[in-house]
Amino acid sequence: MNEELTQQIIASAERLASAAESLEKAVGRLDAQEQALNAQVDRIVAAVDENETESRRQLGARVAELERTNAELKAETSRHAAARKTLPPLVTALLAKTGCVDPGQEKLDMAMLDKALALLTVDQRIAVKAQMASAGLIE
Repeated sequence: MNEELTQQIIASAERLASAAESLEKAVGRLDAQEQALNAQVDRIVAAVDENETESRRQLGARVAELERTNAELKAETSRHAAARKTLPPLVTALLAKTGCVDPGQEKLDMAMLDKALALLTVDQRIAVKAQMASAGLIE
């Protein structure tokens, strides 16, 4: 029995050594797969970072361009608003009806204007004069 037990122990040890060798090979393959996956993940992360950086740069350039365009449009609008000398149609019709409007005259005569606006209420006169002042027709 002693020899039989020894043979069983030797056979078990050989099987354990074979299993350990198989496990070692499997661990080696898993390590290789992990390294390959890590390399792929690193390449993907680098590509995403590069793409994100490029996108941010493009968006920053676009924002700067839009801000510049907005500033130009605001400046142009303020230039046009200062040069604009129009009145609402109702005021223009009232002035034309009373004969206050002289095409060659840039500013209106205040006495003539007061006479033309005499038919209106005080609030209406104030509103008309405010509109004319903003248009630059009176001071």
